[in-house]
Amino acid sequence: MTASEQPDPRIDLIWLSEQDMIDAGVTDAAKCVETMEETLILLDKGDYRMAGASANSHGAQINFPDDPEFEGMPANGPDRRFMAMPAYIGGRFNNTGVKWYGSNADNRNHGLPRSIHVFVLNDTVTGAPKAIMSANLLSAYRTGAVPAVGVKHLALDNAEEVGIIGPGVMSRTILASSITQRPSIKRVKIKGRTAASTERTANYLREQHPDIEFTVVDSEQEAVEGSDILIAGTSTSQDGPQGFPYFNKDWLKPGALVLAPAAARFDDDFVASGGARLVVDYKGLYAEWFNENGPDVTYERLLGIPGNRWWDMVQEGKLEESDIANIGAIADGQAPGRTNDDEIFFYSIGGMPVEDVAWATDVLEQARDKGLGTPLNLWDVPALS
Repeated sequence: MTASEQPDPRIDLIWLSEQDMIDAGVTDAAKCVETMEETLILLDKGDYRMAGASANSHGAQINFPDDPEFEGMPANGPDRRFMAMPAYIGGRFNNTGVKWYGSNADNRNHGLPRSIHVFVLNDTVTGAPKAIMSANLLSAYRTGAVPAVGVKHLALDNAEEVGIIGPGVMSRTILASSITQRPSIKRVKIKGRTAASTERTANYLREQHPDIEFTVVDSEQEAVEGSDILIAGTSTSQDGPQGFPYFNKDWLKPGALVLAPAAARFDDDFVASGGARLVVDYKGLYAEWFNENGPDVTYERLLGIPGNRWWDMVQEGKLEESDIANIGAIADGQAPGRTNDDEIFFYSIGGMPVEDVAWATDVLEQARDKGLGTPLNLWDVPALS
């Protein structure tokens, strides 16, 4: 090999600010749903890797003690953690990356989001970084789009009414993504923790979706009854499952779809009896959470996501694993979707870093096409090689 044929060791990458991400289309909810559907199908086929020996771990997390013994170490608090979420997704994406974030509920007292995210996208072969991205919107929109894949395949075709319990950022992006799949939506009922904050969210949503009627309701029952699509958007509770949003089987409308990307409680006997079709984003994630934390811990104390409870029920012999379907298998026609207008679906969403990698790949492509971002140089020639 001649000198001219030597590979170029120079590595350049792109920094994308939040505004760059917006300009590149990170908030394109309809496109994100398409990308998430493609990603979930790849997951079901096995063309992915995440952390851990099983390649299914949600990520690695740092928590703090309740009473730290060292000066300067923060104490544990609501949603206080650091987390790294690495993943590879194959198919046309064929990229690897990691989402890194710090979280602290007290951030809201300082005008900051609860979590502050950055994302690094890497070349899968060399490991060279391709881009560093502001990732709050990346994470928020893929979080909203994954439930909407369920709306596309499981919601009633003419769904008109949505009930939201927990009207935070996550519920807003889920609603926006759901509307792209069911433009028939006409009415939204919202149940929040406080009247003032809930009305503020309702006013925001009225501005975003002026053709839809938004109503603040006083109880979970009011939000659930009559709704074609339901969104559970509250975090876990110190009271355990008794403090989670409750979806009483007697309140559910025939044909209802419950989207549960956060804490939610269903009646175990109704779940075990087959009263609702059970769907998850990917079963491997729940199996790994069970292996990492043991029975009951993940659902009752850490996350409250119902798929974790269903996985506990599989281990307890109350459900068969085959009672739970991957949404990717349904989207790919490998498992049945809705077969009649009376079927009730519970769709549990845990969220996975493969989704961030896929959406980051598409956003980076758009950013390059539009000439967005700030070029960064890692090196011309590495000092050590």
